[in-house]
Amino acid sequence: MERTLGDEDLLALLLGAREHRGRTVAADLIKQHGGIGALSRATPRELSRLTGVSKARADRVCAAFELGRRAVGAATQRDTLGRAEDVYRLLAPRMAGLQQEIFVVIGIDVRNRVLDVVEVGRGSVADVAVHPREVFRPLVRMAAAGGVLAHNHPTGDSTPSHDDIELTRRLREAGSLIGIPIIDHVVIGDGRHHSIAEWIGTEA
Repeated sequence: MERTLGDEDLLALLLGAREHRGRTVAADLIKQHGGIGALSRATPRELSRLTGVSKARADRVCAAFELGRRAVGAATQRDTLGRAEDVYRLLAPRMAGLQQEIFVVIGIDVRNRVLDVVEVGRGSVADVAVHPREVFRPLVRMAAAGGVLAHNHPTGDSTPSHDDIELTRRLREAGSLIGIPIIDHVVIGDGRHHSIAEWIGTEA
């Protein structure tokens, strides 16, 4: 595929409509949402409100944007996570503009290098529920030496909530029993982040 294709051309290819009609619908979508950046954050339901965008097409467009976010994150997955800022840099592209909280676990090796990033929960705009078994299952599978947790706050405020802190404490206890320590839990907001390990103290 040529790299010189514009946003409307690429979106028209995803929509899969006839050439002229597809480009018209693509242009309408981009205009309606105020640009490609805002469009990337739209839900399938929002996209399908436009005439010419079926549910299947809306799902296809959203899937493409999600793959793009994940590809950006995957490109840096062999980075070493030495501090919360590294976690933020790794995950910010994947979480940018999401209107619901997602919870991910990052497996690291003995040198703090990233083994894999796995989404283990997806919730609402205000919370996401996760169970310890969902957190530790992928860590055990990848034979991780430790785990780093992260989730986003769609409100943009990365200040850890009481529930965030309590969940971190419970997962730390579970990690101690299993033998896979939880190194940190990073809350990601709009252009900012907080480390719960720093927030409550590494011995909390």
